Amino acid sequence: MQTLQRTPLHARHVAAGARMVPFAGWEMPVQYHGVIPEHRAVRADCGVFDVSHMGQVEVEGPRAHEFLQSLLANDLDRIGPGGAQYTLLTNEHGGIVDDLIAYKRDESRYLLIVNAGNKAAAVRWLEEREIPGSDVRDVSDDYALLAVQGPRTSERLGLPEAAAFTFADADIDGIACMVARTGYTGESGVELMTMAEEAEALWDRVVERSAEPCGLGARDTLRLEVCYPLHGNDITSETDPISAGLGWVCALDKEFTGVDVLRRVKERGPEHRLVAFVMLDRAIPRQGMAIVEPPGKVTSGTMSPMLDRGIGMGYVPSEHAAPDSEITIDVRDRKRVAQIVKKPIYVAPRSEER
Repeated sequence: MQTLQRTPLHARHVAAGARMVPFAGWEMPVQYHGVIPEHRAVRADCGVFDVSHMGQVEVEGPRAHEFLQSLLANDLDRIGPGGAQYTLLTNEHGGIVDDLIAYKRDESRYLLIVNAGNKAAAVRWLEEREIPGSDVRDVSDDYALLAVQGPRTSERLGLPEAAAFTFADADIDGIACMVARTGYTGESGVELMTMAEEAEALWDRVVERSAEPCGLGARDTLRLEVCYPLHGNDITSETDPISAGLGWVCALDKEFTGVDVLRRVKERGPEHRLVAFVMLDRAIPRQGMAIVEPPGKVTSGTMSPMLDRGIGMGYVPSEHAAPDSEITIDVRDRKRVAQIVKKPIYVAPRSEER
């Protein structure tokens, strides 16, 4: 039996009564007081997630920029020091090895935050392709990562407003952090990276500032409402970004692994597309369920706490992917109707309307 890894905050989760579950080789909190109240706390106020299971990879050296430009689908020239960028590692077939965020300290120093379940594959992919003048180091064990998300995050943490996808070194109540304006919920917020030994103190300070502890359950419902893909569900090493609606992440005018394949897919158009849908019938879609009309497959599904409807994403033939089209899903041997909608499924109201 595999021994599950634990983050530096494991004891805090247990003490708070969190329900712990296996996830990507880690023992993680799935919920504290319930997925729905945790989800709604993030939408209305502020919640905090332990995401220390994510991988942190430093890439440094005089040719670090050149090295990453040859492997990452997005264009790092579009950001300057202190900027962050959502991007992809793609393979020779155009499949997605991992989706990740690259943080640029300067031309010779980058930090990559990769998915927990893909950390080994992503690190191996990078190390096997290193060039002289670049150095790839897995520093995941050195750091803890907290995601503090919600419209009142800056107020709760006493942080000044800053643009999305930027980052800076700062401190929270005297604890040194990298404060990144990134997240996986569709709300404004920050991700705080600190030394592993400071994790418990930082967690305590954030909770003391009225952030609601949240688990992986709410993290999944939040990301699905705003149609953020999950690797292993909606995107895989067999999935190309164009079909997955991630063509905007791919700078097809530069050279990177698999770009020739993606140019061809873009030119001819993908055979299938990842669509978002809302159930018209009362039913909760789940990953792996068949879309029977037109033929396809559900890749993610849940009950939306904000809409009180079943929602999901899945692949259907491109000719049937237009918004407002109806699809039929086999939900536990019963045919249930859903409607394809524009992404995101849920749009947070403006702050003055809250």
